[in-house]
Amino acid sequence: MAPHVLMVEDSPTQRAALVRLFGDLGWPVAASVQTEAEACLWLDENDTGWGVAVVDLVLEQGTGMGVISRCRARPSSAKVVVLSDYATPGIRKHCLKLGADAVFQKGTEFAAFAQFLREL
Repeated sequence: MAPHVLMVEDSPTQRAALVRLFGDLGWPVAASVQTEAEACLWLDENDTGWGVAVVDLVLEQGTGMGVISRCRARPSSAKVVVLSDYATPGIRKHCLKLGADAVFQKGTEFAAFAQFLREL
């Protein structure tokens, strides 16, 4: 069964690329939000309504770090994947410590990100 996706991304260009990727995978987008507050509210109301959260770190309001932390109460099968322009080694380590399952650099690791999703 295809996982439902929570997409936390404020860039229209990046959202469009992600929607294409999820369409290719046959994964429905359960929600697409642009701020930390919207993501946390959606997670509060849909604690089991998703299988993969794709989270950017720098958002229109707030940060992806808060979203990752909020996802700690997720179902055991749900995955949190960070896709950010700011995926430095230190940021990667911090995201993983907060509970992310994987962290990818937008500009240079999109193919690896897509492959990671295909393997889920």
